[in-house]
Amino acid sequence: MKKKIVIVGATSSMATHCARLWAATNDEVEFILLGRDAVKLERLAADLSARNARVSVQTTCVDFEDPAAIQATVSSIAANGAVDIVLIAHGSLGDQARCQEDLVLNKSELIVNAVSPVLYAEAFAQAMEKTGEGTLAIIGSVAGDRGRKSNYVYGSAKGLVTRYAQGLQHRFADTAIKVVLIKPGPTDTPMTAHLKVQGMRLDPVDVVAKGIVQAIEAGKAVAYIPGKWWVIMMIIRHLPSFIFNKMNI
Repeated sequence: MKKKIVIVGATSSMATHCARLWAATNDEVEFILLGRDAVKLERLAADLSARNARVSVQTTCVDFEDPAAIQATVSSIAANGAVDIVLIAHGSLGDQARCQEDLVLNKSELIVNAVSPVLYAEAFAQAMEKTGEGTLAIIGSVAGDRGRKSNYVYGSAKGLVTRYAQGLQHRFADTAIKVVLIKPGPTDTPMTAHLKVQGMRLDPVDVVAKGIVQAIEAGKAVAYIPGKWWVIMMIIRHLPSFIFNKMNI
């Protein structure tokens, strides 16, 4: 059965691995890859086509911050037929200390990690509401579960994504439209290279991507990936402040 899959932020490491997993199936897949770097997009398109002769790929450079451009991009995609899966995967892990000192950087990080993903989500939600079908997946983060001094700019952005996804899930609760909120833990990607240098244990990106694809295919409402993060974040969310505030996390 042919699948039509849109990936926003397709050249991110996590999104690329997800796309490869979808391409590796025997299904006929139509990819629409959205990103900011034309060269990287074309490189990914060639990679996916080489993995499956039944894959077709379109690439489009997009603006992640202009609401009018986002709406125009999504409207153009929707005009060519219903989409089966949308994966919104773009983001940036800015340095917390720099964000505290530089409000321009702070604003940029909030826009890229919070405002932009939810604008894409809303635009695709509008399109799916008209067709009455589809799965909309948004990559959030465990960082959005509780504000912590080490990453509260990034975490607050992902917290906004969490609440927005929950609202979309409520909106589409009695429909065939699925909204999947993905919450990965720290993952070994170029975005987290500085954390790896600091000695933090990171989950392999291929393992995380497999979990993302499985969660989307199952239509899960919320997926902590790997699953251990559900337990870890449940504990962190429920720690009393007098204990939490003494922790260096």
